[in-house]
Amino acid sequence: MLIKTCTPSSVLLVCLGNICRSPTAEEIFRQQAAIAGLSIKVDSAGTSDWHVGDAPDKRSQRHAKSHGYKINKLVARQVSADDFRNFDLILAMDAQNLADLQAIKDELADPEDSLAKLALFSEEDPIYSGDDVPDPYKGENDDFEDVIERIESSAQAWIESWKAC
Repeated sequence: MLIKTCTPSSVLLVCLGNICRSPTAEEIFRQQAAIAGLSIKVDSAGTSDWHVGDAPDKRSQRHAKSHGYKINKLVARQVSADDFRNFDLILAMDAQNLADLQAIKDELADPEDSLAKLALFSEEDPIYSGDDVPDPYKGENDDFEDVIERIESSAQAWIESWKAC
């Protein structure tokens, strides 16, 4: 299910706890959009409330910083109903996050509302198309590096798809 859309004005990046993948994706996406000259509001959230108010995982911070991304000031939050009204596009890091987001959206469905489009983060990426961005939380250093590589690739793929619009 490819979503062909011109550049959205706002994108929300979502994982489970909002301490590893989605805050990393938020900063990478923000930087890549700015480099491409796109003015996009970018934020991140989690489907769970386990880490609300926490800074990103220290390992995520360390690996992101080694690639030039500062995520230490970001604060975890949980997805809210308003996110579906305030963002044009919500990108899920994995299929379970996408299913959870779809369930929330279905509960909000009102013909009067214009709700965000949902997609898998890797959907536009020719390298990782349809793949989950694996959660590195219980992993090793290589897992955090893999996440950064995948996020950089998929973020760039979305941006390229919008530039071609």
